[in-house]
Amino acid sequence: MAQDNLERYLPLTESTYYILLALVEPLHGYAVMQRIEGMSEGQVRVGAGTLYNALPLLLKEGLIAQVDEDSRRKYYHLTPKGKAVLLRQIERLVVMARNGQQIRESLG
Repeated sequence: MAQDNLERYLPLTESTYYILLALVEPLHGYAVMQRIEGMSEGQVRVGAGTLYNALPLLLKEGLIAQVDEDSRRKYYHLTPKGKAVLLRQIERLVVMARNGQQIRESLG
């Protein structure tokens, strides 16, 4: 997978980042919303409208795949492409955090 091909997805929105982060394991929609709120320590809440608009786009782009379905729920999981995009975003955030920490320390 070409690196420049992944760059077109970056930077991820906060909501998309957390959706992909939550889907490192198979989850259904409501569980994704709960996981995001927990992971972000309550700082990010992805509503049903946001999530259910994002899922078809992420499916279409091949970043996630539907991996299971029961009578009431569809389960989604990251694809290899989705993992690569997520890792690239994490790299970007690490650099941003490092720069922010340096400035924070200099401001004292």
